[in-house]
Parts: sequence; structure tokens; C-alpha cells
Amino acid sequence: MTQVDFHFNAADKLHYACRLVRKIHRAGKRIVVFSSNPSQLAEFDRMLWAFSPLDFIPHVAVIDRLAPETPVLLASGDAPAPHHEVMVNLGPETPAHFSRFDRLVEIVSADETDRAAGRERWKFYRERGYPMHRHDCAA
Repeated sequence: MTQVDFHFNAADKLHYACRLVRKIHRAGKRIVVFSSNPSQLAEFDRMLWAFSPLDFIPHVAVIDRLAPETPVLLASGDAPAPHHEVMVNLGPETPAHFSRFDRLVEIVSADETDRAAGRERWKFYRERGYPMHRHDCAA
């Protein structure tokens, strides 16, 4: 069953996601970063290239021909991913295929609209019995 980790109170959601993806990548895990908002995903893509001048995090779109060999994939639709270790959700909705992954990471900012959507996703996972962990980014 998919383990669900909620990282909440992120001051800057995309910057936090970059740091988290770097950490997961360094641990040798393969990651799919999902957002239903293509503009948000494009911004995240740009940030991955520039957020740390000393780190290179190889990433491509999930539909790219190099996706099977690339450890970090960016997805905004229903295209299937070639690996299912970790999914990081940046969007406000529950990703349709999250249960294919060993682990789902939900990142929730301090923005009230984002927090409300995060509460709905928390309730969704809890009601279905997924093992869940909370991580306060502000602590």
C-alpha cells in the first residue's frame, strides 16, 4: 500500500519541492513530480536547473523518449510513468494514479487555499486507510 507523507507549511512550495527532490534523488530513488497545472510544472522545471548551482538533477517530461532512463520525471497528465517508487504532488488534487507508487509526497504551502485543498487530500487518504506521516516544514 502506498505510504503518504504530508509536508505542510512550506514557505515556498516549489523551492521546497526542489530541495526534497534533490534529497530523494541522492537517496537513489526515482521520482515522478506531478502537477495538473502545466505552468506550475514548467516553473518547477526551470527551478530544478537553477536552485542549486552545485547540483545537477537529471529530469525530463514523463513523455520524453529518455524517461525510462531518467531518475526524475515531470508529469501533468495521465501518461504512465516507467517507474513507481516516489510521486511528489504539487497540485491541489489527488493524483489519479498515486496508488501505483510505493510512496506519495504531498507538499502543502502556508497559503490558505492550498491548505484547504491539502486537508481534503488528507481526508481522502485517511478514509481509505493509507499509512500517513506528517512533516511540518516550519518546525
